[in-house]
Amino acid sequence: MANNRIVVALGGNAILSKDPTAQAQQEAVKKTASALVNFIKNGDELIITHGNGPQVGNLLLQQLAANSEKNPAMPLDTVGAMTEGSIGYWFQNALQEETAKNNIDKDIVTVVTQTIVNGDDPAFEKPSKPIGPFYSKEEADDVKKTYPDWTLVEDSGRGYRRVVPSPKPQAIKEIGAIQKMIANGIIPIVSGGGGIPVVKDGTHFTGKEAVIDKDFSAAKVAELVSADELIILTAVDGVCINFGKPDQKCLTKTNVKELEGYIAEDQFAAGSMLPKVQAALTFVKNTGKKAIIGSLDNVNEIIAGNTGTVIEL
Repeated sequence: MANNRIVVALGGNAILSKDPTAQAQQEAVKKTASALVNFIKNGDELIITHGNGPQVGNLLLQQLAANSEKNPAMPLDTVGAMTEGSIGYWFQNALQEETAKNNIDKDIVTVVTQTIVNGDDPAFEKPSKPIGPFYSKEEADDVKKTYPDWTLVEDSGRGYRRVVPSPKPQAIKEIGAIQKMIANGIIPIVSGGGGIPVVKDGTHFTGKEAVIDKDFSAAKVAELVSADELIILTAVDGVCINFGKPDQKCLTKTNVKELEGYIAEDQFAAGSMLPKVQAALTFVKNTGKKAIIGSLDNVNEIIAGNTGTVIEL
């Protein structure tokens, strides 16, 4: 039996189907949980992080649609906390069911995580993180009239989306509690959506209207809990160069120097694969441990070492 400490970062495909109802998302999470339980069966210590971009955007729209003087909409940091709780609940519920099916006795706990960021991070001046639904050009024009302070950008040919600041994570406020949970055999679900961005001011922590990239946050969590591996699960089999071209090549094993060279060549799309590669590189460089980027659908093959892109020093 393996005994690796593994941080698994889940992309949006682990949660959201085309149907945004709670029931449909819970069904998607159940499918994800049936894959994640294989790490536990393998004897690994599992720490789970996940995205929340579509969910936080949709919930924010619901808040704004019902906004009134008597029932004011919640700010983005609070909406982020709300989705950490709801998605964490779905994962707790689904994983509890999967572990019970496999006669595994494990406590699974969601930590509403505060991620400490630098208040002077230049990201606050340059919104870049997509949240919420895609809009057509016509829809985007209407949204801009309703919310003139929003920044909307075209996203990889898929439509227009709102973007918000995305500061880099500096520390995890609840890391001590998370470490204690791991030491006691508890599976923590942490840093949902990258965690709630907060700025430290003495003993006070102030939430910010921003969204932290969940892969960078996962890399920070993995570093702080001394993980043996960071595994970023997404919708594709691994990291590819010349993506979508006739000479496309998917990398099976690579290293920091090679990937940094590909980044310099603009091989990876800024809104999709680039942050995953950068987060993986950050973890590998800071710890000397390996990172893997692969498909959620191929978890067993990733565990067996047969698929995914393995990134080492």
